[in-house]
Amino acid sequence: MQRYLVLENGSIYEGEAFGAPKSIIGELVFNTGMSGYQESITDLSYHGQILTFTYPLIGNYGINRDDFESFKPAASAIVTHEIARRPSNWRANMSLAEWAEKMDLPGITGVDTRALTKELRSYGVMKAALVDEVTDEVLANLKTVVLSTEQVKEVTTKSTYVNPTEGVSIAMIDFGLKNSILRSLARRGVNVEVFPADVDAQTILDTNPDGVLLSNGPGDPESVEKAVATIRTLQEQLPLMGICLGHQLFAMANGAKTYKLKFGHRGFNHAVRNLKTGRIDFTSQNHGYAVDPASIVGTDLEITHEEINDHTVEGVRLKKHAAFSVQFHPDAAPGPHDAEYLFDEFLEMIANEKEHTENA
Repeated sequence: MQRYLVLENGSIYEGEAFGAPKSIIGELVFNTGMSGYQESITDLSYHGQILTFTYPLIGNYGINRDDFESFKPAASAIVTHEIARRPSNWRANMSLAEWAEKMDLPGITGVDTRALTKELRSYGVMKAALVDEVTDEVLANLKTVVLSTEQVKEVTTKSTYVNPTEGVSIAMIDFGLKNSILRSLARRGVNVEVFPADVDAQTILDTNPDGVLLSNGPGDPESVEKAVATIRTLQEQLPLMGICLGHQLFAMANGAKTYKLKFGHRGFNHAVRNLKTGRIDFTSQNHGYAVDPASIVGTDLEITHEEINDHTVEGVRLKKHAAFSVQFHPDAAPGPHDAEYLFDEFLEMIANEKEHTENA
């Protein structure tokens, strides 16, 4: 069955339908990863977006039980050049097409994703519709439809829960949490209590955690304004680490501003330089907004990392408190494990603060 991807600027890409037989409108973005499609589709940072894979063959190792970042698809739809007909991997339980149909996820294959990606790089990410028929109504609707700005509210946990161990205790604020962050912390023996995005600072402080972690998540950080005051209070009393959206909110809490990137960073091959050591890590990233480096001047923040290609801010830290954040994903799921050591640095920061408090 034919299906069409219609862009806000009027471009139309034809392909074949797979997955759920429904139409969808969302923000069209692209991911440059050569693998990791299962983790990407279920990464809540993609909530509400139509996800294009630039790698030409997607689905060749199927879908398994272990690599989900959330319990259901986060992306609204997926776009591929070719979807594998016969996946082969010892962990596979079903094909990507079978899973997409089961999970009510629409898709299109047979698309010239190279041309599509070049168009997005030229014009920037934009609204798009995945439909079975192109009509004047579809084109008109794309011009007028307003996409949700409540992505974090739509994906955050509705109640507090614990991922228990007997180690250091961390309070996690869930803006769109990836399961791999919990797994990375569990491997280090960290006891994690996860709170909804709208939690207030006192609620977290009442649980007496050793530190606070701000998770990744979707959308514009300015739509999560309530979290800024919470972060500002917590960073003065507890060691704190932010990841992705958590990084942007941490920067905002300390006077910095954010802006929307033309086409974002979505992939697993982004080279990032540590400005203090010169170390270069290849990182996993998924974000459409970034911290404005000019807005950091005059704040208590210091830039610690930058992206090598476009020099966007990839990490900051507070000069007067034990708090830092990074734009990329240290949990590396999917992606290279170069930056996973940052979790260890966070735990070392917590240990140093506890020792300092006990000796004070």
